Amino acid sequence: MRLYSMHKREFVMVFVAFFACFVLAVFIGLAGPPITSTSEQRAHLNGSEVATGPFIMKTPLLSTYSQQLWVMAKLQTSNNDDERYDESFQISISIDGITTDRKLMAVLSSETGRNRTRQFKCERQTCEELVVAHLGFIDFSYYIITVRFHGLEGFHQRYNIRELTFYFKNYNPAFTELEIWFRLIFLLTAFCVMCWFGHSLRKYPLHDWSIEQKWMSILLPLLILYNNPLFPMTFLINSWVPGMMDAILQTTFLCAVLMFWLCVYHGLRQNERRLVTFYLPKVLVVGLLWCSALILATWLRCTELEDPTYNYVLDTSNYFGFKVFFFTVGGFYIAYLLLLILRAYSELRSMPYFDLRLRFLTLLAGVVSLVCGCVTARQFGAGIFEDSFASRLTTYYRSSAQFMALYGLLNFYLYTMAYVYAPAHQQIYGQHSSITKDNPAFSMINDSDEDVIYGSDEEITYGSDEDSRRPLTRASRTTSDVN
Repeated sequence: MRLYSMHKREFVMVFVAFFACFVLAVFIGLAGPPITSTSEQRAHLNGSEVATGPFIMKTPLLSTYSQQLWVMAKLQTSNNDDERYDESFQISISIDGITTDRKLMAVLSSETGRNRTRQFKCERQTCEELVVAHLGFIDFSYYIITVRFHGLEGFHQRYNIRELTFYFKNYNPAFTELEIWFRLIFLLTAFCVMCWFGHSLRKYPLHDWSIEQKWMSILLPLLILYNNPLFPMTFLINSWVPGMMDAILQTTFLCAVLMFWLCVYHGLRQNERRLVTFYLPKVLVVGLLWCSALILATWLRCTELEDPTYNYVLDTSNYFGFKVFFFTVGGFYIAYLLLLILRAYSELRSMPYFDLRLRFLTLLAGVVSLVCGCVTARQFGAGIFEDSFASRLTTYYRSSAQFMALYGLLNFYLYTMAYVYAPAHQQIYGQHSSITKDNPAFSMINDSDEDVIYGSDEEITYGSDEDSRRPLTRASRTTSDVN
């Protein structure tokens, strides 16, 4: 691996290049367009009609680049008290699309439209926004939406609804273009990196690959799928399939990264990696995370595609159960990973080659985890633990900067590892190709990092083939094993 032949200044330059690319991506996002566009229409009904409707509205001009449409309502009352109050009521909706020849085509007819329960939560004169309907795909340039309220008459008599405003929110077409272009750029770059990495390993037999190199040969193709070459199909096909595929590919890649961390931290000190004892527990933990994350990511969207009036409140208990399961498995994963990290450092910190591999892996993974955690906390805050978590998934990002930060971070993370884990052009220990093997028995526990990694001229001797196949345990740390 190039990792073995890199000097300290090269490590610094690698991390400088990583952070420079990441900061550049963030600045491009900051200069990018807003992620959503919002327009509003005020209801002009008077008297008791403002509590019942019907409210007939025409949406602004939409295109397939608008991706989705949310219709939200917000009301203001004449209440002057300091109390917090809420009111449950029924809502019925009909949606018609306007065709190119100016005819109406029913998307959701009033006969098939269901009465859905909604709830206003108010404090003083202002009430929270509520989602009236959600269209997961744009079929028409304009829609006619008719909304009727049922059961708000008593609320209106007591608090006097003085203003009702409807908001139409959709993805900004300019942001959609930015997303398409940068996904394409990341896709092509990931493909080039994958080809280069595979080409650099072509002259080495598979059994000489380190565990990091084997995992990179898996993660790089998954990175191509994460960037999703089929993403433009989302705007061409009126189906839930492209969106579902995008969610599956992204979730699979992220879980593969989690699996990579578990396997590397454990595999560096365990040379015998059996399917049942080594891989099965990790596949079980990460597989449960994959299933629960995929359900949380796709359940709401698929249900809303079938019924635009669907609201997560109806399935609060189901969402709460999945969230508890997801966070429980996630907590178990974190505890398992921390245990493997502690054991790896306690057993390998005195071995220069493996100590270097641990430090590089931990530092880069820590940066990725920290940035992802900060972006997630900034987007959802404490709401990620609340029942309203599902309803806040109205958009994947709050700004173009968040999109560029997350997509750029994960892509640059894989590019950096591919560079460091690829074979060097001139191996400093070329006469001993077995140094690239993934075996702690080749580490010189009596030498320092500077002597072994950074240019020592001392000749290195190695243990026998029988020793090289032996897993690392405390009992195996003897002079005869690492002669």
